[in-house]
Amino acid sequence: MQQVKLLSAGEKLVFSLSGEIDAATSEDFYAQVCAAYEHDKRDVEFDCSALTFIDSTTLGTFVKIFKKLKADGHSMVLARVRPNVKKLFDICALDTLIEIRT
Repeated sequence: MQQVKLLSAGEKLVFSLSGEIDAATSEDFYAQVCAAYEHDKRDVEFDCSALTFIDSTTLGTFVKIFKKLKADGHSMVLARVRPNVKKLFDICALDTLIEIRT
């Protein structure tokens, strides 16, 4: 089960991600993030400290979010990313596109 929670809407939108985000839940994840972003367009940070699993569909969802933000002149950061999750970004070379902090 995945959970997306908006923690802060100060300087940037900060989302806490927890559990698993996969093909079955990635559309819901995208919809929740986009709804908050469309309401208050700011830079976005994802706190991934409690995110335990993602799949290739979720990687694509992060890229879609990144492209949407970049088109509007905003940035996206994945913070406190667990090694097993970061490895997927590394394998696909997405760590060169998206800022990832461990």
